[in-house]
Amino acid sequence: MIAGYAIPDFVSEFWHYYIAAATILGILFSLWILSSQTTQKLAPGEQAELMHHTWDGDLQEFNNPLPRWWMWLFYGLIFFSIAYLVLYPGAGKFSGIWNWSSADAYKQEKERVDAEFNKVFQPFMGQDLMAVAVDPKAKEMGQRLYLTYCSQCHGSDAQGAKGFPNLADKQWLFGGTPDEIKVSIVNGRVGEMPGGLAGDAQGAKEVANYVLSLGGKPHDANLAAAGKAKYAACSGCHGEDGKGNNAAGFPNLTDDAWQYGGSVDAIAESIVKGRKGGMPAQLEALGEAKVHLLTAYVWGLGGGLKPAAAPSAAPASADAPASADAQPAAVK
Repeated sequence: MIAGYAIPDFVSEFWHYYIAAATILGILFSLWILSSQTTQKLAPGEQAELMHHTWDGDLQEFNNPLPRWWMWLFYGLIFFSIAYLVLYPGAGKFSGIWNWSSADAYKQEKERVDAEFNKVFQPFMGQDLMAVAVDPKAKEMGQRLYLTYCSQCHGSDAQGAKGFPNLADKQWLFGGTPDEIKVSIVNGRVGEMPGGLAGDAQGAKEVANYVLSLGGKPHDANLAAAGKAKYAACSGCHGEDGKGNNAAGFPNLTDDAWQYGGSVDAIAESIVKGRKGGMPAQLEALGEAKVHLLTAYVWGLGGGLKPAAAPSAAPASADAPASADAQPAAVK
């Protein structure tokens, strides 16, 4: 159990009573052990009781009492633990009379830190995203934010990896305009493709060859011909021409932006097993000011969609990758 999350963590009342009882009984048992094993202080000249254990001829064990400072230290620790359980969570779902929780402590600390950071980030909040993208100071801060929060998945160079979108190319799922990228960061993205749409492994290989034929890539013509009819199960999302629908998160199967590999075997594996991925929403974790700077930085990496009215200094680009979203909704 984590302090502050007591009630949701228990699936039944039994565990609340079990943990509370184990904790309290453990403290009481320690108190009994300490008191029962503590003898009275010896009077001057009094001999400690011999415990009838003798080693090496003359090495004997006596029942000498614990040093008083040591004994009171043990008692102090026991009473401290009792006071702690009264004030703080620890005994089952009892939250303590101070009602402290780790969640509240984290929230307060985060708000304090965010307030300090926002003094630096706030001036950019009122600026257009494309203007922020070309501001040298904003780019420097955006890069640090990116390396802190995004590089673990998308790479320090934003080139992505298997299952994680490339943010620096021109193929964007869910849209590559600044506003669309911001929505992806704020709300997160979920992409899923069901498996088994082509039947068995042979059918998947046939469909994979047909998919490659749609993009004019090397393929086996006989297998592609056999896979054309089976591709109908895929066309509802990817279209009959395989161009997909970026706005809806359905990848274009005719380009080269394959997140899980564009070979026959890799595509067939995606068809057989399906794919599922997602990027968590970041607004609550980062706050509006950081999201604004991060959006501008990601858009300015080079793959962002450049509207006709964009400032001349803004980065050039074209259509759109699986930007701040997660793994795409299909085999790519």
